[in-house]
Amino acid sequence: EHLETTHRLDTIILDKTGTVTNGKPSLTDVILAEDINETEFLTLVGAAEKNSEHPLAQAIVEGIRDKGIELAAPETFEAIPGFGVQATVNGKDLLIGTRRLMAKHHVNVQEVLRKMEELEKQGKTAMLAAIDGRYTGIVAVADTIKETSKEAIARLQDMDLDVVMITGDNTQTAHAIAEQVGIKHVIAEVLPEGKAEEVKKLQKAGKKVA
Repeated sequence: EHLETTHRLDTIILDKTGTVTNGKPSLTDVILAEDINETEFLTLVGAAEKNSEHPLAQAIVEGIRDKGIELAAPETFEAIPGFGVQATVNGKDLLIGTRRLMAKHHVNVQEVLRKMEELEKQGKTAMLAAIDGRYTGIVAVADTIKETSKEAIARLQDMDLDVVMITGDNTQTAHAIAEQVGIKHVIAEVLPEGKAEEVKKLQKAGKKVA
């Protein structure tokens, strides 16, 4: 039944991480609040992200270990899908993740939003870090685009298929990646459980979606 439906498809949705991109991001930037020691900051951030299975978290941990920093185990750890992580390391409370995570915990990040946008325009995913309720820095990671993505997407578009990229990533980052591979339709900042809902929306609009 599904095979018979394929000739009627008009819309192809691609997940960004690991589909359009290699899904193997690496740590690119560490930006600190003025009075923060980099080694101490990275030790805490690395420990907080250590137990996360998310590719972005693993990239942060790998990047920090490459600097020769030893990472302790966190006392507590919670991954919050679509937001980031919350952990306790050496008695300090850490939050690492999105603007929404910071807003939820009333952490003031106003002063660094412009810097964050600059990183996102370069196609990087920037994560905010707060220690004990206070903003302490940004860690940014970048994923590389698969060599075959641009050509594959062009071929789908030549077949009159509308190619849509969906991602939990920030809108600016998503558009920077989409532009590089020729995708015009982007659905960004979607929580993991919201992805199926986006498919249903397109179907309700009369699209045949893969």
